[in-house]
Amino acid sequence: FYIIHDDGLGRALRDRLLGACARGVEVRLMFDTVGSGRLPESYLDPLRAAGARVMDRSTARGPTSRLQINYRNHRKTVIVDGRTGFTGGLNVGDEYLGLDPDMGPWRDTHVELRGPVVTQLQLIFAEDWFFFTGESILEALDWSPGNDPADRTALVVATGPGDEMETGAMFFFSAITQARERLWIASPYFVPDTDILSALKHAALRGVEVRLLLPDSIDHRIPWLAAFAYFDEVRAAGVEIWRYRDGFMHQKVVLVDDVFAAVGTHNLDNRSFRLNFEAMVAVFDSGFAEEVAIMLASDFERAVLLDRTLSEQRLQIRLGAPIARLFAPLL
Repeated sequence: FYIIHDDGLGRALRDRLLGACARGVEVRLMFDTVGSGRLPESYLDPLRAAGARVMDRSTARGPTSRLQINYRNHRKTVIVDGRTGFTGGLNVGDEYLGLDPDMGPWRDTHVELRGPVVTQLQLIFAEDWFFFTGESILEALDWSPGNDPADRTALVVATGPGDEMETGAMFFFSAITQARERLWIASPYFVPDTDILSALKHAALRGVEVRLLLPDSIDHRIPWLAAFAYFDEVRAAGVEIWRYRDGFMHQKVVLVDDVFAAVGTHNLDNRSFRLNFEAMVAVFDSGFAEEVAIMLASDFERAVLLDRTLSEQRLQIRLGAPIARLFAPLL
């Protein structure tokens, strides 16, 4: 996970991992050293004592200087026996259950995977484990999950700063340019680069219904402000900006027409495009796309359509948005 907190949910996870160790299950726990920077060793020591393999942040390869601290592992991955996998927007903390009084209700989406697609997610975990620990676990894992009766075609799109191309941005660019009738994207942040801006505007101008679902509430003020600096530009081309108001929305979901949908960890921002290690599960199936469409339609009912320009916003946003946009390459 990117974030693990030593709170109610975090300790509940630890207790279940301890129970798995007691059953003889091989447990491996990996977390991001920035996102989980406040996770105390007192949380991890009982797991190590029980036999779990826990990443040692003091020896792990990764951010070691101010120039590298931006490269974060933003993935959230659970693999069970090589046969069931989970990924999406959820980290491990009470706020993800809506228990943080400052954040209020929390809206997120995770996906459960079965079948051969789990081997793709497992390979990503194994690569990350090798990167952080130097240990190869490929031969120790089960790579034969069998087929799932749902019989849907899926692909795990793993991206990161180690790729030769900017695969994070290319994922969104490809999805946007393929849309012919409908493009719905849910993301907690909207800090696009020029290519994504152009693709979104072009999609709307060629008649695609382009909807961006973003949170109205704030968890990180600078990227929240920066988004307002882009709204006028995309709205002028016909892109709809919907502000989710029933708590904080953290899901990362893409829907293209009636044939394609993706759920995972990618935000619609430069950090996910280029700086973070991310993973999206892309599903090429009309049935799955319909399920996602129904889910997002319910979210839109809890949102309001933005109908004001930047000049009509309150003073804090009018002044703050252009300044925040200056930091866009790091947001």
